[in-house]
Amino acid sequence: MLLPGLLLLLRLPASLARHGPALRAAAHAHSPGTPRCYSAEELPLGHAPPHLLARAAKWEQALPVALVSSLEAASRRRRHAGPAAGSQCPVLQPEEVLEADVHQRSISPWRYRVDTDESRYPQKLAFAECLCRGCVSTKTGRETAALNSVPLAQSLLVLRRRPCSRDAEGAPTPGAFAFHAEFIHVPVGCTCVLPRSAP
Repeated sequence: MLLPGLLLLLRLPASLARHGPALRAAAHAHSPGTPRCYSAEELPLGHAPPHLLARAAKWEQALPVALVSSLEAASRRRRHAGPAAGSQCPVLQPEEVLEADVHQRSISPWRYRVDTDESRYPQKLAFAECLCRGCVSTKTGRETAALNSVPLAQSLLVLRRRPCSRDAEGAPTPGAFAFHAEFIHVPVGCTCVLPRSAP
C-alpha cells in the first residue's frame, strides 16, 4: 500500500516541471484576493462585474447616483428652453423659495452637476457645487461675508478600472482591465461655517 504512494510522490516533481508554467499562469489569473482581469469583450465599458451586481443595486440608492437621471433630464429640458441660468450666488426671496428644494432654500445654496469618469464605476455621479463664497443673510436675502459656504462630502465606495495582465508575464494586456475598490469623497451639499479669519 505504501509503495504506490511513494511512486506518486517521486513522479510529482516531474509532472510539475512539465506543467508548471500553465499552472502558474492559471494561479496568477484566478488566485484568491487578486482582482479578475477582464477583456473589453467580456465586460463592456460602463458595466459592473457580475459578482458585484448586488452591490450595484445599493449604488443606485446612493444620492450621488440616484440624482443623475433627473439632472440629465433637467439639462435636456434647459437646452430646449434656452440658455442656462448663471452660477452666481442667488438673492433669496422667501415667497419665491417656499416650494423650492432644500438646495435652493438653503442660506448656503448649491447646485448639482454630473461628474463623468469612464475609468470609474459608477461612471456618473452628482457633485454639489456651492453657489456662494459667503452665505445668504436671512434679513436681506443677499450674500454676506459674515459666514463662509463650504461643501459637505460623503465617502463613497467606487470601483476603478486599471490595466492588468491576462498572462503570467505580468506585462499589461492591451485593452484588459481589473476593478479595484476605492473610496472617494463626493460633495453632496453645502453648509455655512464661521470664517477662519475676520472679513
